[in-house]
Amino acid sequence: MNTKVVTRSAVAIAVAVALSAGYVAGRRDVPPPQVITPAQAAMMPAEAAAKTGIPDFSGLVETYGPAVVNISAKHVVKQTAMRGGGGSGSGGGSQQLPIDPSDPFYQFFKHFYGGMPGMGGDGSGGAQPDTPSASLGSGFIISPDGYILTNAHVVDGANVVTVKLTDKREFKAKVVGADKQSDVAVLKIDAKDLPTVKIGDPRQSKVGQWVVAIGSPYGFDNTVTSGIISAKSRSLPDENYTPFIQTDVPVNPGNSGGPLFNLQGEVIGINSMIYSQTGGFQGLSFAIPITEAMKVKDDLVKTGHVSRGRLGVAVQSMNQTLADSFGMDKPHGALVSSVDASGPAAKAGLKPGDVIVAVNGEQVGDSSDLPALIAGMKPGTKADIQIWRDKGTRDLTATIGSLSDSKVASNDTQQSQMQGRLGVAVRPLTPEEKSNSSLDHGLLVEQAGGAAESAGIQQGDVILAVNGRPVSSADQLKQMIAQAGNSIALLIQRDDAQIFVPVDLG
Repeated sequence: MNTKVVTRSAVAIAVAVALSAGYVAGRRDVPPPQVITPAQAAMMPAEAAAKTGIPDFSGLVETYGPAVVNISAKHVVKQTAMRGGGGSGSGGGSQQLPIDPSDPFYQFFKHFYGGMPGMGGDGSGGAQPDTPSASLGSGFIISPDGYILTNAHVVDGANVVTVKLTDKREFKAKVVGADKQSDVAVLKIDAKDLPTVKIGDPRQSKVGQWVVAIGSPYGFDNTVTSGIISAKSRSLPDENYTPFIQTDVPVNPGNSGGPLFNLQGEVIGINSMIYSQTGGFQGLSFAIPITEAMKVKDDLVKTGHVSRGRLGVAVQSMNQTLADSFGMDKPHGALVSSVDASGPAAKAGLKPGDVIVAVNGEQVGDSSDLPALIAGMKPGTKADIQIWRDKGTRDLTATIGSLSDSKVASNDTQQSQMQGRLGVAVRPLTPEEKSNSSLDHGLLVEQAGGAAESAGIQQGDVILAVNGRPVSSADQLKQMIAQAGNSIALLIQRDDAQIFVPVDLG
């Protein structure tokens, strides 16, 4: 007990001495007051983080938090009147759960949404002919005259969109445009001199750096959460044109459309989705890079729709076995597995088996880099494409098409025998099979074993090429396998899709 008192007294004395010394020093030379701009204030946390290792986000939030808005999107749903008494009735009305006003979730939903499903406007449970349902999201102001960015799914199908600012003002918003492919929407409210965010460059950010999200999870306005960048250029299923920023920032339903800030107070992304098996945050959140979103915004504001480029190829990722098969020192680039016969790539001379390594001087590290790179180009523009073919690089020029154009690939046949080293029994396609599959060459796999089975080759696959060279007979395949090294790349067709399969021949 005494030890604690003595320690505290010693600290108090030391503090008093330090303060008096500071006072004396201050009397000798009083520095002039320093004027700090809002931008400098926002950057102070970054400087503090650099010195102490502990980030302070308060300056960032004070400076740019007012530019983050809450978005309520209302949808009018036609409701069928319900019959009482528990009978099935003849009206076909949907079943409703009984409402218990003592349930804490009843009060929660009544506060944020004016009720729960099946409740009347007074929360009494009475049915209404038109029942509005609301979805909540976030957004941020990008211009003082009222342009706002958010996610397309936040306002999708909404009859009325309301924007609420941090100063409690509310505005009815016009949806200028929404692009479902990128999940970006642009709103406009009738206001002036609004606070705005500062747009950054996500390409300058690094994995491991701190980032901050501001939004309205579950309707709680201007909630601030933080974390780090976990990965960049993350490709997600069914999201071909967006190289997502992955973070571990806690975001939840309602954060959608809100900004992702770096420590300099710059927006580098739009929080868009989470990976979750529960519906809540589980450590994986994804943001649309702001550079991609701003391109979409420009198109939506100018024309009301987004124009995307198209090359007309299907690509897949490279691995070490495929790289060895094509004579590359390491796996990189986008491997072309099929080419649209009437598309820009075919006209430029691209073929299945080519590896696209650069476009207009920008390196293609992986197949996931290519779709966004091509989609960001205007239809009609020229693209200088560097490819790897026959163990060397070549340069081609393609005129980019429009993404609305369609696709397909093309492709013949002969007898059946087991290819020992590869481990497949193959036969030529029948005329009917050719017609049904639109192929003009290739060998149908009737049995797979050995190296082929280990690589994933299945009965019913059609082998089209070996290391990029078309194959049209069993004898030709046997000869190619005999001359191959320890690994090959088979181009196969399976279920109307073409893909390269690396096979280790040992």
